[in-house]
Amino acid sequence: MQIISIILAVSFVIIAVLHIFWALGFKFDIRNMIPVVNGEPVFTPGPVGTFIVAIVLFGFAGVSLALGYPTKVPINYLPFLKPAGIAIGVILLVRAVGDFKYAGFFKRIKDSNFAKYDYWLYSPFCLISGGTLLYLSMNLT
Repeated sequence: MQIISIILAVSFVIIAVLHIFWALGFKFDIRNMIPVVNGEPVFTPGPVGTFIVAIVLFGFAGVSLALGYPTKVPINYLPFLKPAGIAIGVILLVRAVGDFKYAGFFKRIKDSNFAKYDYWLYSPFCLISGGTLLYLSMNLT
């Protein structure tokens, strides 16, 4: 369980750091990272929103680690650990399923770079990490 939580936490930290780079203005090809229709982004994330996503991802990493090392968690936080893990797991599974239009396994718009990355990378990561968080949460002793 501990190795699984470490791998999951490191994955979330890496993604959070990428979001921080993006928020600080480092240029990435945005067409690979957000949905695009007719060559135009569906939305343009701002630096503040991107930074908030990074903070949330760091939180996901913290919950992942805490689920693997519950004896290291302060006693006042233990009652919230299992519900937090379940909530994050469900959020990630919902993201994997998607909005049935732009993102997720069941998206309708499938002809962009983002759609390819989403199908082969983003949605599978959400599915695996969401399922893993649910597994860790349900097996919390």
